[in-house]
Amino acid sequence: MSKSQPKLFKTAAVIGSGFGGLALAIRLQSAGIQTTILESRDKPGGRAYYWDKDGFIFDGGPTVITDPDCLSQLWDLTGHDMAKDIELMPVSPFYRLNWPDGTNFDYVNDPEELYANIAAIEPDDVEGYKRFLEYSGGLYEEGYVKLGTKAFLDFKSMIKAAPALMKFEAYRSVYAKVSSFVKNEKLREFLSFQSLLVGGNPMATSAIYGLIHKLERLGGVWFAKGGTNMLIAAMVKHFERIGGTIRLSDPVTSIDTMGDRASGITCKSGWNETFDAVASNADVMHSYRDLLGHKHRSDKVTASLNKKKYSPSLFVVHFGLKGTWPGIPHHMILFGPRYKGLLEDIYDNGVLPSDFSLYLHHPTITDPKMAPEGHSTFYVLAPVPHQGKLPIDWEEMGPIYEKRILDEIGQRLIPDIHDRIVTSFHYTPQDFGADLNAHLGSAFSLEPLLTQSAWFRVHNRDDVINNLYFVGAGTHPGAGIPGVVGSAKATAELMLEDMLQDA
Repeated sequence: MSKSQPKLFKTAAVIGSGFGGLALAIRLQSAGIQTTILESRDKPGGRAYYWDKDGFIFDGGPTVITDPDCLSQLWDLTGHDMAKDIELMPVSPFYRLNWPDGTNFDYVNDPEELYANIAAIEPDDVEGYKRFLEYSGGLYEEGYVKLGTKAFLDFKSMIKAAPALMKFEAYRSVYAKVSSFVKNEKLREFLSFQSLLVGGNPMATSAIYGLIHKLERLGGVWFAKGGTNMLIAAMVKHFERIGGTIRLSDPVTSIDTMGDRASGITCKSGWNETFDAVASNADVMHSYRDLLGHKHRSDKVTASLNKKKYSPSLFVVHFGLKGTWPGIPHHMILFGPRYKGLLEDIYDNGVLPSDFSLYLHHPTITDPKMAPEGHSTFYVLAPVPHQGKLPIDWEEMGPIYEKRILDEIGQRLIPDIHDRIVTSFHYTPQDFGADLNAHLGSAFSLEPLLTQSAWFRVHNRDDVINNLYFVGAGTHPGAGIPGVVGSAKATAELMLEDMLQDA
């Protein structure tokens, strides 16, 4: 995929314009593959959709940017500079963690300040944290650098990875492994909550996800000026600049096949085109069950996917307020009175809990222009069971749950929040299903369990339809911006290798 590669006059379709789909399309177009993105919604971005309402910019998608180098590589492929299209702004602290007893903990990247913050909670855990950081660094090298952009197409590839996985006790959960390093419960929550941001239960997700901590420490935490939507816009601009095509507002209804090959795409409008290769950034269940529509492997793979475990969904409240809050940082985690019990309710029991653990996003502390002057933009999300665990009628429950969450924010941070609200709306598991075809309304696709990782996830290339590929959260390595961008690199390498063989 270097600039010296021969230009291949072949064509490819990418279904969906989320981060994974855009990253894949840019890689293909950069290599000379004439690439078309098909997007069902009126704006690109997939989960990184946005709303412009009453002068407030509300990002719908991922708001935590780590490993910016994985993004800048997409511009480097053609000798362009990402910084000319989008400004990434550093965020500090990375997060402020807050507990109901009033304890605040600032997760910063300065080592001495971080050690002091840890010591303020539990002096004896500083050395344990240092050992965890070393452990996380080993996970990062093995799990992210070496394996994060490699496709697992056969079980042999899994066997090759097994010694490293065993060495780092990947069979243990993130929380269990963290607990072997630090004893204080608050610090255990600090070092394990990140797996929630990719859909994983810290009590069950493989310890391999402990690498996220090293990823953050190495690359920092960033915010795109103007919002995540502006990063998406920059990716689209770059894709079109190098010759790519994107079609909006026309859902794909069929991945067309001929024999054991994907032959093209049909859209709701009736638009139809043939392509040499097809890649789907759509939900994996939707891709196999609906878009393949009982052709070839559809029924078999759909039955297999039905047996798998899916990540929970999210209930998100977007709200714009009168006033500014310099004391509320860009990212906050508001832990509730329970941790393990709350996670059990969401992941296992299918219970809508009365208590919360919340992620609060306050982008106007970094970029005030995302709200009218003298106002602030926020969103708060709560993990909730997916619709398979708890088929709630969110049309009825949504307003009630929104008020409960805003009440919690009022109690802990902004006492007169309801008086200050200029605009607000919520986004539910039903919306994830309706807008994104997300199976069961899951916000992160397949749950990141060890038994659903690497070879056990949907393969980056279908095993039978050999020019049908997958990218995004349902494939290896999983959800999150670095994850789906990594999956794009793995899938692009497969596609280019296959196309060179066919040339």
